[in-house]
Amino acid sequence: MSQEQRSSESAPRADEMPMLGLGTWQNEDPEQCAESVRTALETGYRHIDTAQAYSNEEAVGEGIEGADVPREDVFLATKVWKSSLSYDDVIHSTTESLDELGVESVDLLYAHWPAGEYDAEDTLPAFAELKDRGAIDRIGVSNFEPEHLDTAHEVLDEPIFANQVECHPLLPQDELRSYCDEHDIELVAYSPLARGEVFEVDELTEIAAKHDASAAQVSLAWLREKGVTAIPKATGKDHIEDNWDSLDVDLDDEDIETIDGIDREERQVDPDFAPW
Repeated sequence: MSQEQRSSESAPRADEMPMLGLGTWQNEDPEQCAESVRTALETGYRHIDTAQAYSNEEAVGEGIEGADVPREDVFLATKVWKSSLSYDDVIHSTTESLDELGVESVDLLYAHWPAGEYDAEDTLPAFAELKDRGAIDRIGVSNFEPEHLDTAHEVLDEPIFANQVECHPLLPQDELRSYCDEHDIELVAYSPLARGEVFEVDELTEIAAKHDASAAQVSLAWLREKGVTAIPKATGKDHIEDNWDSLDVDLDDEDIETIDGIDREERQVDPDFAPW
């Protein structure tokens, strides 16, 4: 498959969110981060994910500016940290994020956690206001459970476009996936490789050998089959390209059944303030 074809396949929903993106968590060295983003975009990625808490928005913006890809072709997402989720702080911190990124608007803005200063009736109207102003195109949430999504639906007239959560073959998030399917919310998977744990799972390594692929590629292909957008973190060119090549991996029904049958529920991200 050509790079052009894979770029198209990574964004099957027209004018929406590409299903494979670059995560930038822990990519804090400014020069390295900018180079990672530029490399990813020139490899074919069109979805870049960052956050205020990552302390790299400026570098992400430099990477986008330095790539030979028009800004309008890049789906850019960032997140408001839990300490900035009061109404005024959402407006102020997002304005700062846009300045750091060097853009007039972002395609998607997430509330990073339903924690800290988060109050649905105070926080979410600020997101709606930013959308009205044209500062953001879509409203997202992150680490929300079904009950938090129910409340958000009650508060917002605007649709919730996406919920970003940890999701991978060792944490398949069946309940959340069903909820999001039912309510037309995109599910976005952070830590889609379970922070490297997928390389230790026999079922995944065996399927990878069958397809002459890596366990990472198999995991990303499985998420794609489930309709889940993945944003694997990668800094070096080799890993960026390896994840991109997951678009060439076509799992069959037997592969999917085997992965679905992995009997493990292992959460990698579990801070004290998590809502579950």
